[in-house]
Amino acid sequence: MTNHRRPRILLTGFSVFPGAPVNPTEALVENLTDTPPTIDAEFRAAVLSVEYETIAAQLSALCEDYAPVIALHFGLAQACHGFRLERIARNTNAQARPDNLGNLPSSQAICDGPETLVSTLPLKRIAHRFEAAGLPVEWSEDAGGYLCNTVFTLSAAHACDGLAPSMTGFIHVPPPDRMKFADLRRGALIALDACVTEWREGI
Repeated sequence: MTNHRRPRILLTGFSVFPGAPVNPTEALVENLTDTPPTIDAEFRAAVLSVEYETIAAQLSALCEDYAPVIALHFGLAQACHGFRLERIARNTNAQARPDNLGNLPSSQAICDGPETLVSTLPLKRIAHRFEAAGLPVEWSEDAGGYLCNTVFTLSAAHACDGLAPSMTGFIHVPPPDRMKFADLRRGALIALDACVTEWREGI
């Protein structure tokens, strides 16, 4: 018998931040909120403020009454030329840069947990689907030292209220001059569908 359970999905992007007056992931979240994806899943999307002090509380507020089983986080990387699939989150603020308030994190460790955590997204499936759709793909072993890595770590470490997804990870995207918004939305929908397919195969 077919199982018709619907997974709860959280998709996040970021607001603008120093050095990035336009953040395409903010526009992505707004677009997907206005025109939700047609997937057989519950869906919630949110723009996160680039603030070390509040980021964990922002995630808890989104998840404590929702408890997503899939969390797909997007962020901007200026050096990207395609969808950059992040394999590893590093539980450290060692390379932190000032946030939107000019603050740095108060601790070297992001949260309690191991030094590194791995993505549990179906990265190979996502990459194959990107390539089949003619979308550029990159791979990375380092999500950086900014809030992107922080969110990836908090999500993978299950360090926020209600945020203990069985599938989570981070995808960096290029600036708008290197990727059309239509391709960004198309890629996000492809990644979401790949995650739902993988989740259904595992239940």
